[in-house]
Amino acid sequence: QVHLVESGGGLVQAGGSLRLSCAASGRSLSTYALGWFRQAPGKEREFVTAISRNGLTTDCADSVKDRFTISRDNAKNTVSLQMTSLNPEDTAVYYCAARPALLYSGTYFASSEYPYWGQGTQVTVSS
Repeated sequence: QVHLVESGGGLVQAGGSLRLSCAASGRSLSTYALGWFRQAPGKEREFVTAISRNGLTTDCADSVKDRFTISRDNAKNTVSLQMTSLNPEDTAVYYCAARPALLYSGTYFASSEYPYWGQGTQVTVSS
């Protein structure tokens, strides 16, 4: 079983940047597809971005396209989310997630497809 811990959240002004990290323990992430989700107050958890097991395929929600970038470092057993041009609508708790993946290049968009989750890190963007 893989244990995930996010870090890097905080308060940032609109237009600013923030980098989230997610460190894994218990298993190597090299055989997992990874994703980031977020949940704002009063809203359902939503997909943000995902990366394939081999790191060659990424997908993201339209709302974060060209602003957020997901990356992974299998040697360090981490996945990161670089966020730029942040706006107040990005305020949410951000979660990293992992799922065992047989396909090297597959990405997954539904939260139900991920069995492993971190505890979340709060990102607050002030206007």
